[in-house]
Amino acid sequence: MIILGLNAYHGDSAACLVIDGIVVNAIEEERINRIKHWAGLPIESIKWCLSDAKINISDIDYIAVSRNPSAHLHKKILRALTKTPSLSFLKNRLSNVAKVSEIKSQIAESLNTDVSAIKAEVENVEHHLAHTGSSFLVSPYSEAACVTVDGFGDFVSVMRGIGKDNKIKILDWIEFPHSLGIFYTALTQYLGFWNYGDEYKVMGLSAYGRPVYLNEMKEIVKPKDNGLFELDTSFFLHDKEGVEMVWENGQPVIDKLFSDKLIEKFGKLRDKNEEITEHHQNIASSVQTVYEEIFFHILNDTYKKTKLENLTLAGGCIQNSLANGKITEKTLFKNIYIPPASYDAGTAIGAAMVVWNTKCHKPRRFVMEHSYLGPAFSKDEIENQISKHALEGKGHLTELIKDETILCQKAAKYIEEGKIIGWFQSRTEFGPRALGNRSILVDPRHKEMKDILNERIKRREWFRPFAPSILEEKVSEWFEQDSSVPFMEKVYKIKNEKQNLIPAVCHVDGTGRLHTVSYKSNQKFYNLINEFYKLTSIPMLLNTSFNDNEPIVNSPKDALGCFLSTKMDVLILGNFVIARDKKNV
Repeated sequence: MIILGLNAYHGDSAACLVIDGIVVNAIEEERINRIKHWAGLPIESIKWCLSDAKINISDIDYIAVSRNPSAHLHKKILRALTKTPSLSFLKNRLSNVAKVSEIKSQIAESLNTDVSAIKAEVENVEHHLAHTGSSFLVSPYSEAACVTVDGFGDFVSVMRGIGKDNKIKILDWIEFPHSLGIFYTALTQYLGFWNYGDEYKVMGLSAYGRPVYLNEMKEIVKPKDNGLFELDTSFFLHDKEGVEMVWENGQPVIDKLFSDKLIEKFGKLRDKNEEITEHHQNIASSVQTVYEEIFFHILNDTYKKTKLENLTLAGGCIQNSLANGKITEKTLFKNIYIPPASYDAGTAIGAAMVVWNTKCHKPRRFVMEHSYLGPAFSKDEIENQISKHALEGKGHLTELIKDETILCQKAAKYIEEGKIIGWFQSRTEFGPRALGNRSILVDPRHKEMKDILNERIKRREWFRPFAPSILEEKVSEWFEQDSSVPFMEKVYKIKNEKQNLIPAVCHVDGTGRLHTVSYKSNQKFYNLINEFYKLTSIPMLLNTSFNDNEPIVNSPKDALGCFLSTKMDVLILGNFVIARDKKNV
């Protein structure tokens, strides 16, 4: 059975293929078309998935879409009748629903084929069920509590359930207009961060402030006795007026979510170019603190109801790695699985896995232990792109090193000397994190490397931290915990006596967003870190995504473009080493 999984006409559009219960590939549309968080039909992703698996669209048995316009339909109709959203809002939402409902014909048109050539049945999977499937159905657990938290999807913002074998039993959910994601995004906008997906900036900023506005935040979002929560919707616009959301053929745009009451409570909103003050830092800290309180309220009640020690999580809010790192401290859950793409891109995999497990009635046979599901490029393809860029004529030195040990030794030496390395290997990662195949790497021992990276390449805000990638067996020597975190989805405290040794990856609060690297999951990246360890006695590297205010690079062409447009010192494309010749550049 071949299933094409899609997140379509929604932010972070993506496609995947599940063949006989195994995820064989997956990619986000933004990696190909180079538009961040692209929302639309992921047709280029579909084309690549089919090509990679060497199949045609006619071979697909099911198309699984992580939206179900019929889900909670009576509640949606009732809401439209009792509220007075703007005409443009209603028109926008109806247009989006129509596209989802006609996705088979949309795919046929985009592939220049007749719709009759697509024999696949379309299966619409409720958004939060797809989130749940993206985590539990690819987890190592045969039974687990399942929780999803996001803005909204199919009228729901939180869903709780129990996964057992290949089935998911839904316990309860929270419906529109109450949403932790809307709360966090609204305050993100208030703090002057208006781009889709900017919430991580507030998380980073929160470490610099104090939660002095905690009582005020608790007036906005309140826990309930049933283990859930509710918003005071007078602080928001989405309940009464609806909020304009543009999801079509570009980067998603969400209009203002908060009402003037929020400004009355906290003062003038910050302009996006305005200096960040202590006031803004304290608001960020207060937002993060109340988010965590509500999040752990949900989880602790979930444990009380399920008595299960395994927990799987998904949804856009589960990108909050700061909260994720505190779960075992704040709850009784012992084992937590979070997939590499817990946000909406991951619902492509979740929808496909839900359909496979529903249709096949066979035991689960796949665990997502890594995220290397995207394109890889051959030596000839890489060499062809290098030739097209005529690097030698532009003052660069290119060398092919076939021996992997020598390659890793040379790369480690470059890093030890303070150089910034672009590292491009094997298959593209699925999800928002560079996990060692599309990475920029530097020495974590020097505090100034953060500023150098920002000045020469990343151009990020001063308060945003960089993450460490560490040899898996060395975690307990450096962090105050000893667990595998393969997808960089949890923040943990770095041991006090180690913090001054790795200041470039130690946040102001003494934490780091952990990424553990095993020999099994990524042999080449592991060997590179190990060579750096031999040189410095530091078993980790600063690892940030290979990009410059654009989607993470996917192809050799993307990598070369980023290298040439920034002040990166060395680019390692597969086994090709490209260095700037300082005498000629």
